[in-house]
Amino acid sequence: MNMNTPEPTGRPTAAAPPDVTIRLDGAPRSVPAGTTLADLVGQLGHAPQAVSTAVNGEFVARAGRAARLLGEGDTVLLFQPIVGG
Repeated sequence: MNMNTPEPTGRPTAAAPPDVTIRLDGAPRSVPAGTTLADLVGQLGHAPQAVSTAVNGEFVARAGRAARLLGEGDTVLLFQPIVGG
């Protein structure tokens, strides 16, 4: 037996999750499968309260971003909230 070759464990090796392609502000962007809208906002360096978000034309409140998984072909818009009256 070759002592330099590891014994097989019988366990499958974990593969990295595949990427999905979304459209972010009109441009294609790949993100890992399982990315949430909250993850994306953070990865882009935005403070959660600094931007409003919509996915596929529907507003997503700040409290709902962590539960909103991004999927293949989703269209994501980030925009600055308008204040004042």
